[in-house]
Amino acid sequence: MLPTSAPVPSAPPGELERLGHVVERVWGYRELRPLQGEAMLASLAGRDALVVMATGGGKSLCYQAPALLRTGLTVVISPLISLMQDQVASLVESGVAAASLSSAMSGAEKFAVHERLSSRELKLLFMAPERLMLAGFADELAAWNAQTLVIDEAHCISHWGHDFRPEYRRLGELRRALPNIPIQAFTATAAPPVREDIARQLGLRDPLVLVGNFDRPNLTYRFTPRRDAVEQVLEVIRRHSGEAGIVYCLRRTDVDSLAQDLASNGVRCLPYHAGLDAGVRERNQTQFLAENVDVIVATVAFGMGIDRPDVRFVVHAALPKGVEQFAQETGRAGRDGLPSECVLFYSGADYHGWKLLQERSAAEARANGVELDPAETERALARLAEMYGWATSAVCRHKFLVEHFGQPWTAPESAANGCGACDVCLGEFAAVADSPRIAAMILSCVVRCQQRFGASHVTDVLCGVADEKVRQLGHDKLSTFGLLRQHDPRQVRHWIEQLVGLELLVTAPGRYPTLSLTQAGVDVMRGQAPITLFEIPQLPRARRTRRTPAPSDLQYDETLFDKLRQLRRKLASERGLPPYMIFGDRTLQELAAVQPTSLDELREIRGVGAKKLEDLGELFLAAIREHVQR
Repeated sequence: MLPTSAPVPSAPPGELERLGHVVERVWGYRELRPLQGEAMLASLAGRDALVVMATGGGKSLCYQAPALLRTGLTVVISPLISLMQDQVASLVESGVAAASLSSAMSGAEKFAVHERLSSRELKLLFMAPERLMLAGFADELAAWNAQTLVIDEAHCISHWGHDFRPEYRRLGELRRALPNIPIQAFTATAAPPVREDIARQLGLRDPLVLVGNFDRPNLTYRFTPRRDAVEQVLEVIRRHSGEAGIVYCLRRTDVDSLAQDLASNGVRCLPYHAGLDAGVRERNQTQFLAENVDVIVATVAFGMGIDRPDVRFVVHAALPKGVEQFAQETGRAGRDGLPSECVLFYSGADYHGWKLLQERSAAEARANGVELDPAETERALARLAEMYGWATSAVCRHKFLVEHFGQPWTAPESAANGCGACDVCLGEFAAVADSPRIAAMILSCVVRCQQRFGASHVTDVLCGVADEKVRQLGHDKLSTFGLLRQHDPRQVRHWIEQLVGLELLVTAPGRYPTLSLTQAGVDVMRGQAPITLFEIPQLPRARRTRRTPAPSDLQYDETLFDKLRQLRRKLASERGLPPYMIFGDRTLQELAAVQPTSLDELREIRGVGAKKLEDLGELFLAAIREHVQR
């Protein structure tokens, strides 16, 4: 078992202070987040490390800041070209000597980067794993004075995690090719088995393992059954009018259909999935990052490397593949630390939708001569079942997520009840007064149907639907027929899903998912164990009149904030950058609150580094002065 959160590595006196000066000068941050100092000192000490921090926790700074104090080159392995390009653009905007090498570059562009590497001008080099494994590349790294290797999105190396990429698996060869160069691996989502696998596959030697707090208190989680996907998603979007959001769908056809329906309802949105032309995908992503559209409707092909920090909501229009995928995908909301919402609309059909996709993927792999490990399919279905069980249960969402990643849960002191930031703890679930009786009826009906039928059929019997199938089977004569006819069938189905989530019922694998009782279910049916069921949760319908507020201790001029956002968008367009690379929302809110009138005052604002102060300072000061003088 890997130890976690070891003591701060020993370092020369003043090393942490030097790091603090670099972070303040370049990025404009005056304090480090939890575990950032430990990770940075480990990097400077030349120690292997595995750093797991939730999205928005500041992972990239852990290897970027030490790179500026190191005499040699820091090489960062990244899975996506777009992710590399964004990181390089952001670093260059802050005055850091960084570049990338990728297949998307022209020969002249690659030559220019090689020239800068040969002259040892660069501090950070980003590249894909395949390029690093090319013959002779290890020798080139040595010639460029590479002193540290960073593996970003390190969960991609593990079969046990998600987003597994075969090319990442070969990165273990780096330890043999470059035995004297320390390796630091970074990821946002890795449960204990995944962390063990990452360390083993990379051959990490006595690594410092730092695991940050997985809780994201600024995110509010809500789970509810899917009834009318378009209307339900629209309701979330209306609560976040004019704000950025991502809507995830299961299939490409779902993406196209939902994007069209949302657009017809006035939503500025675009689709994104692997079936679109590569140029269209890139253009749609760029439109979203440039704030030209508010919403991207996508499959899970969209997301990794999307650093837009002001995404105010993430909607899953179908069940994610697992808890870690859910954490990764919802982690794209509220990266700036401001309040954001994550909503899941699920259905029992999602489980079988994912299963069919996995079977189709396995068949395509076999057709191409690749035989997949059957054990991996079983693990994937187990992860899916765990996600479904969580979605249908009524347990604190924050608590479950934190404990899933192997950490103890502590409720925040500021919350009146539980986490104070999920549907369960906010009291959006209403308990059913006669839960034991209703549960017993449902469980009894499953037994009287001989535990050979699925949730849809059991719902029909309980609701008194005497269709041809029910009559042919004689189930209209069962004692449980029509016992819950006074209830909406969607509510009855939701109760069945809750019983599955509570492991009182189990769904058999296979093409026809039949229900059967567990021993715990038998006990509840006989009245020998307590049970509480809940009504279908009603999401808040109140329409927001203003965008997401800043933290409660920061009151800012909203009119000035809007003007600064317009200036940011204009400057970003002129420079060919996403607006967030100019300044984030949190920085603009602080500007609108403090309203500095000099460069010295502006220098004190969080997120204003030396280069941005020089390049942008007078432009933003002029906008503030103009507003104040009116």
